[in-house]
Amino acid sequence: MTATDEELLGNRDALSFELFYGRYFNRVLAFFSRRTRDAELAADLTAETFAAALAARRRYRPHGGTADSWLFGIAYHKLADSQRRGRADDRARRRLGIERIKLTDDDIARIDRIGDPDVVTELVEKLPAEQRQAIRARVIDEREYDEIAQTLHVSEAVVRKRVSRGLARLRSRIGGPS
Repeated sequence: MTATDEELLGNRDALSFELFYGRYFNRVLAFFSRRTRDAELAADLTAETFAAALAARRRYRPHGGTADSWLFGIAYHKLADSQRRGRADDRARRRLGIERIKLTDDDIARIDRIGDPDVVTELVEKLPAEQRQAIRARVIDEREYDEIAQTLHVSEAVVRKRVSRGLARLRSRIGGPS
């Protein structure tokens, strides 16, 4: 059985956080890439977001919201801080002793592809209809799973599975970790 995001954050071991990281890396990177239009800044902000999440995960409380909402709350703060400062703040990454990653031209091209709305739209359009509909509702329209389930007259678990499978297909087509 696959652990939930909340369980992964609650386990406190390195492997659990690595799995959580793998689930959200591309989404966080795309979030920053779309908003900054700067591959290197997006990579720096992604690293800083995960470093801050790793350092703060003992403070995560499931009753306060979902794990992805908590993570993207950190991401929003990192983005706002970088816009105020004109650069990414690297305190959490340095505090944990994480080196800054040097990006290759291929890395930059991949990040730009992830953040390009035309590429994402094109890839979403190639998904099976049920996955495409679920991805649009959840990721693009940012609707809650229960609301989508009611609209589609299916269970919330079905919606989650459609979104999960659709995102997995998108990740494999973009070239990110599955």
